[in-house]
Amino acid sequence: MKLHTLLENLETKLADTEIIGVTDDTRALKKDMVFVCIKGANYDGHDAAAAMLEQGAVLVVTERPLGLGDREITVPNTRRTYGDLCAAWYGHPERKLQIVGVTGTNGKTTTATLIKEMLRKTGRRVGLIGTVQYEIGDEILPSPNTTPLTDAYFALLAKMVKANIETVVMEVSSFGLEQYRIGPTRFAAAIFTNLTQDHLDVHGTMENYYLAKRMLFDRCDYAIVNGNDDYGKRLYQEITCEKSTYGIRQHAADSFDAMADAITLGTEGTKFTLRLHGETLPMSMRMTGMFNVSNAVAAIAVGRRIGVPMETMNELLLHYTGVRGRCEVIPTALDFTVICDYAHTPDALEKTLASLRECTVGRLIAVFGCGGNRDAAKRPKMAAAAANHADFIMITSDNPRDEDPLAIMQDILEGLADYNVPYQTEPDRAEAIYLAMKQAKTGDVVLLAGKGHEDYQIIAGGVHLHMDERELVADAAKRVFLEKM
Repeated sequence: MKLHTLLENLETKLADTEIIGVTDDTRALKKDMVFVCIKGANYDGHDAAAAMLEQGAVLVVTERPLGLGDREITVPNTRRTYGDLCAAWYGHPERKLQIVGVTGTNGKTTTATLIKEMLRKTGRRVGLIGTVQYEIGDEILPSPNTTPLTDAYFALLAKMVKANIETVVMEVSSFGLEQYRIGPTRFAAAIFTNLTQDHLDVHGTMENYYLAKRMLFDRCDYAIVNGNDDYGKRLYQEITCEKSTYGIRQHAADSFDAMADAITLGTEGTKFTLRLHGETLPMSMRMTGMFNVSNAVAAIAVGRRIGVPMETMNELLLHYTGVRGRCEVIPTALDFTVICDYAHTPDALEKTLASLRECTVGRLIAVFGCGGNRDAAKRPKMAAAAANHADFIMITSDNPRDEDPLAIMQDILEGLADYNVPYQTEPDRAEAIYLAMKQAKTGDVVLLAGKGHEDYQIIAGGVHLHMDERELVADAAKRVFLEKM
């Protein structure tokens, strides 16, 4: 490719030079590539610019003049430019796909997966980019990041185009937006699910977190916004694209374009009345939990927008059991229920437990921990969220990373100071699950929160240890069964 083709709107005297690629990674640089200097949290690519030219880079793209002559182009934002360059290098695959984005703190994975399944049911070739995995039709790929890094993102889209994918449904993270990983991607539709405390270790404030999420709605043709969420109400007022609201009727005055009403929750499923742009439809679905009703309504709203027949969406909800690790019932053959959910924020834990409370006959037992090297301020809030609904709390380890699990648990315990809820601490998550199940009785529900789809635990040094809660539950169930004989 000629350099002028890659740079498009940027001018250089080297326009006719042949190049073989573009990168922001010093380790990936090869002769005749363009190197983009990006300043990160721990490393500034500008410091390596001269060395990259010496190693064969044709050109460096910088945010400040480095005195490198014709082999340097200075731009206002190298992250944004890198996104544009990667899009151009891969032939602008984002222009050849219908792309639907889902952003928010909670509910992204379930909502995105529901939309993907609805589209597949119509016979469309669909791609998925998200937290659990990436999908190119029937091909499953691992997901190292909810929103891939810039080069990986456009490489993935290009692969989808080659595989004749028509529509891509993707979870769009605040990191992905703030770091311009998605380049010039335009979205046919975008959903805002909610905004609650998370990632403040990176964003600093909720305002910054919100502003990062809002970036998605500067690049979409149609926005579908959660009218139950305070940040959703604000977003709806601030965005200028075509838009609609969705939500759950919580008050008589609530009126959303897509709304669930008269909701009945059960461990075997949910019934509700859907009010959709003037129509009233009875709905049933296999998934349970009030939050899943909200996710389903969001998926229906976007499905309606992009041409999925109502009968198709209704049929899917009747049989779809949900996403792995999202309110997933783990079978045990015992007389109580064990549910695994990814809830790892105070709001998500609160909503999950509140929904389970409505369909729990006996006691509600919560097992959870908090991740290390992450927003420590939410740890006591997680405890308070659990105390508001659980009858018993088992505090354990999540992904401690480089922190002491006992210190993390101590932070969590501070949130229980004003509550009189019985609790126990056990840093070994496998043992904690066993102890929780050991005390469960007929009709109880044991919620394992925080890990969800993950089949590993991250400890010091970034080491990933195998840990699948389905296996831990199976082992614990055997122990409990034998003890009760």
